[in-house]
Amino acid sequence: MTPIDRATHALLKARETRRPVPAPDLADAADAYAVQESVARALHWFDDNERTGSAAGHWKSGGPSREAQAAHAPLPPTGVWASPADARGWHFHLRGIEAEIALRMGSDIDAARAAALDPRSASRLVDAMCVSIELVDSRWSEALAAPDLAKMADLLSHGALVLGAWQAFSPPDWSTQTCRLTIGSGPALTFQGTHSMGDPAWLLPAWLRHATRDGRTVRAGTVLTTGTWCGLAMAAAGDRVRAEFPGIGSAEVQL
Repeated sequence: MTPIDRATHALLKARETRRPVPAPDLADAADAYAVQESVARALHWFDDNERTGSAAGHWKSGGPSREAQAAHAPLPPTGVWASPADARGWHFHLRGIEAEIALRMGSDIDAARAAALDPRSASRLVDAMCVSIELVDSRWSEALAAPDLAKMADLLSHGALVLGAWQAFSPPDWSTQTCRLTIGSGPALTFQGTHSMGDPAWLLPAWLRHATRDGRTVRAGTVLTTGTWCGLAMAAAGDRVRAEFPGIGSAEVQL
């Protein structure tokens, strides 16, 4: 059994039993992405996309800085919810919270088109944005201390995604954009200009080239959530979580 096969088997077991399993060793990002695809194929998440040659309809991407290599993961269609969302029936090992901005593509993009993009030209392909809450979870027993490649294989520690109301994409001054996060009865936490890349659209070219690398097309309407503004906050069962970006909107989820 190859390392990819072992990691795939482990993730499938963890999802079936709802019990975390030890993280495997993977050689590189290519291995981690291969595990993502193998798990998705086994669970039939993207069968319709396979038939039409389309990339997944929802993604997450992120990285610590513009200089670092961004990482990407397609998100299963179950567990993507409109705000206000009720996640009380959803199984979590962790309830990590990331307040984010999601971007929606306004046209189809194939590999040739993606190859020619830079951040400025890619941002012109976005037709809408919304506030999103990325719920962070892990299938690994080491949880967030698992190796980075194992977390990448596990859909970048994806648990679920909540999307607020869409509005036309009109980028604000991201350096002064405020994010407010409230978890349960705790005080509101405020962040300003804290996106790791300074602009959520910065990672669009890298993501689009990744999503189209196997000949698939990113279709108009595809959604990308673009990385946290609040670091990783932790919530508990029963908490109500609200993320607000003044001038853009808000999103809420009941845990």
